[in-house]
Amino acid sequence: MKRLVPSLLLAAALWTVMFSPWTAPHVSFWWMMTGSALTLSVLATFFRPRWWKDTRWDVSNFCFGIGIAVVLWGVFWLGDRVSSWLFDFARPQVDLIYGMKSGESPWLLSALLLLLIGPAEEVFWRGYVQHTFSQRLNPDKGFFISTGLYALVHLPSCNFMLLMAALVAGCVWGALYRLFPQRLSALVVSHALWDAAVFVWFPIG
Repeated sequence: MKRLVPSLLLAAALWTVMFSPWTAPHVSFWWMMTGSALTLSVLATFFRPRWWKDTRWDVSNFCFGIGIAVVLWGVFWLGDRVSSWLFDFARPQVDLIYGMKSGESPWLLSALLLLLIGPAEEVFWRGYVQHTFSQRLNPDKGFFISTGLYALVHLPSCNFMLLMAALVAGCVWGALYRLFPQRLSALVVSHALWDAAVFVWFPIG
């Protein structure tokens, strides 16, 4: 736990710099996101190297990951429609999120999200953070605490829709890790595919 707390503080600091309206304009979002996610995944691997050995990489997990990504995209599509109907601020806030990819190469963003950002986030948040809390406390508390923290690091964005997106996605991946801790590879696949799909291939809205 002594290693986990500084790692979480580092994650909070990095996400604050990336998303805060006062600092975000001064950094290159996608390159900082890539560097931040990779840094945290390296820490996770250093502090818990067994996440790789405890994870099965096979066809069933790959297919499961694809299914999760498809269902999650559908959940967000429906959520976008409902939130746009309920809240006047929903669509402008979602447009701000998509504005972060303005001027960037779709090919580059796809590669970063698929190969680096999505996998790295799962290794850190589920493979290290949730696993550690689950071991030190219990699996249920590990799920709730890690999911809450995953959402809260997006709070500096001052974007309610982004915060809710992180909470919903975090709940899905966290609950699946709670139920199937041996299927981290499926969550890595789903996170990577969902990121690329929702941001680049099939944007919602």
